[in-house]
Amino acid sequence: MKETIVRVDFEGHSGAKLSARLDTPNGPIRAYALFAHCFTCSKDLVAARRIASELSRSGIAVLRFDFTGLGSSEGEFASTDFSSNVADLLSAAAFLRENYQAPSLLIGHSLGGAAVLAVAKDVPEAKAVVTIGAPADTGHVLKNFGASLSEIETKGEAEVTLAGRSFRIGKQFVDDVRSTRLADAIAGMKKPLLVLHSPVDAVVGIENATTIFTSAKHPKSFVSLDKADHLLTNPDDAEFAAQVIVGWAGRYLRRDTPQGTENVEHVRVTETGAGKFQNAVQAGRHRLFADEPESVGGLDTGPSPYDFLSMALGACTSMTLRIYADFKKVELGRVSVDVSHAKVHARDCEECSDEERAGSAKIDRFERVITVEGAVPEALADKIEEIANKCPVHRTLEARAKVKTIVKQGA
Repeated sequence: MKETIVRVDFEGHSGAKLSARLDTPNGPIRAYALFAHCFTCSKDLVAARRIASELSRSGIAVLRFDFTGLGSSEGEFASTDFSSNVADLLSAAAFLRENYQAPSLLIGHSLGGAAVLAVAKDVPEAKAVVTIGAPADTGHVLKNFGASLSEIETKGEAEVTLAGRSFRIGKQFVDDVRSTRLADAIAGMKKPLLVLHSPVDAVVGIENATTIFTSAKHPKSFVSLDKADHLLTNPDDAEFAAQVIVGWAGRYLRRDTPQGTENVEHVRVTETGAGKFQNAVQAGRHRLFADEPESVGGLDTGPSPYDFLSMALGACTSMTLRIYADFKKVELGRVSVDVSHAKVHARDCEECSDEERAGSAKIDRFERVITVEGAVPEALADKIEEIANKCPVHRTLEARAKVKTIVKQGA
């Protein structure tokens, strides 16, 4: 489900305005998440954008922001430290709480992961915590300072080059990360934890994931981001991480609210704005995409409309056979239904009547192949096709259905 990105600002720990983006689902919001980026990164890091986008497609709104002095946020980075990052996170949680809804999910990447571990106990509404490539010791970040570390300790501050960019780091930052005891915070947060880490992470080694995992109380989970680099620069790695987060967090977040009113559910289909044909589909509590293959200009992110129609026929056929077998108390093996769709000339339709074949127009033809695991019970040998033809979707397709259309303004 394509997100709508809302630009927002809020006041950080020092009073400086922090720049943020709120990725909101194009539909009902299940929960809000708060995302903390890596050290000296920004909310607009490619991995952060991709993860926020993927979460929003599943109904989770994500607030990602720039810490004080970074990205588009105000303030002096040189005057910040790990504790100020934690304070900024609390400010972000308060902003969500006061203006939208308190975050149910805390996600942190690299040093941002350490920050969410430190702050988790102070966000009572948070139901779960996720770290991505996080260090188990905040002092780990000092390894990136090289020779500049000695200069910081003797002169009070120094220019440090990180990932090709220069940052002025003060001694208070060094002292702060060295004095932070993250293990105590992990053990005391008492929230479900998911640790995501790559075994080939060259910036924050995999041993950090081991320490975080062993320090945490149950429930806790670990998933390897196999072959991913620290910044998840490969789109597939970021997407995988997001999908794992969505699946895991679903145990702790509230369930989706079905579409419809007064206990009458309906299907909602909404253009996402991604690609030419992609649409977000919500049926009850289920979210998925409808799309077209790349060969016709789509993104191939979901079944086509006729695929959905074929699914409906196949599923209805299988369910109808199962209902009949149970009613007749006949042992029926597992049923599989293969459905294909094509437009054919009426004259080529073997199943059509002479009157229908006399027409010159093309018609929709669905071919259904029913497979029953094991032998077909003798009592059903002559009934399979007859019962399948009685499935409601089959009857709808062969009958004349009416479609009422109402056009509404705005929304």
